[in-house]
Amino acid sequence: MTVLILDNPELLARAAIESGLAMPALASDDAPSKPHRLRFHYGFNKHRLDDQDQAILRQHADYLRHNPGVQVRIHGHADNFGVSEYNHFLSRLRASSAAKMLIREGVRESQVLVCGWGSDRPLARPEDHAANRRLELEYLTMEMAQAL
Repeated sequence: MTVLILDNPELLARAAIESGLAMPALASDDAPSKPHRLRFHYGFNKHRLDDQDQAILRQHADYLRHNPGVQVRIHGHADNFGVSEYNHFLSRLRASSAAKMLIREGVRESQVLVCGWGSDRPLARPEDHAANRRLELEYLTMEMAQAL
């Protein structure tokens, strides 16, 4: 296997542009900062966030609209009550519901990735059901292209 290492930021940025990858927007004084809260919890068998959590998710949408080169991966999780197939469905439903809200708020579909993990990746002990019913946001950026 051959690995090519480029240490020229200008060449890296040009290659990223030519390959069709979007460049991140440059930060400006009026651009919103990324909200610090990346984890949201759900009630038993629920897939909709409460009003306060939706307001924070709208802040994430605002950040993503102003930074088109940034993607967010939405990880949906469930507790271990019930059968595994239903928990995977519910976790995917949680992630999809959040993704739809971001897209309704003007975020491009290409910026949003969705994962449903069911109860396979508990945050706490499996017996701590409330902590494991959650949604997590993971931001993905093109660090090399920002080196301009």
